[in-house]
Amino acid sequence: MGLVAAAALAGCGTGQISQTADQASAVNGASATVGNLALRDVRIQATQTGDALEPGQTVDLVFVVSNQSTETDDELTDIKTPVGKVSPLTGGKTVPVGGVLIVSAPAGPELPTAPAAKALPEVADANTAAATLTLDQAIMNGLTYDFTFDFKKAGSVTLAVPISAGTLSHR
Repeated sequence: MGLVAAAALAGCGTGQISQTADQASAVNGASATVGNLALRDVRIQATQTGDALEPGQTVDLVFVVSNQSTETDDELTDIKTPVGKVSPLTGGKTVPVGGVLIVSAPAGPELPTAPAAKALPEVADANTAAATLTLDQAIMNGLTYDFTFDFKKAGSVTLAVPISAGTLSHR
């Protein structure tokens, strides 16, 4: 009898109504899906030192696009936002069949290469690129900003993108 009760109690926290069933992933950025493409961890990468990031500043746009198609590549053709102008991608724009396009901040003397880019040798079908955003208006941490991603085959998707703090930890 005690064994049955223990098994019944152990199963109480599982299933579709469990506390963890609705938890969001522990990544900084926004996510969206359009057609066979999944955008993940989409964020503005910047360290805000004042009240806001001011117009004229250039910040990095960071994201990963995964292609779930087994038949066709796709291509990122444009990124638009009312808060500024996104530069054309430097690097690849193609999201390969069953592969990924990783757009991350370029490594600098004080900025380590993005962890996703370090793992690329383990991913056969991956392209890398970098994108920057030159601000037309002030933006602040804690808010999100609309970005529209246009793909050649999958179409367009708009999502609310947050600002992520810088990648270096305080020492």
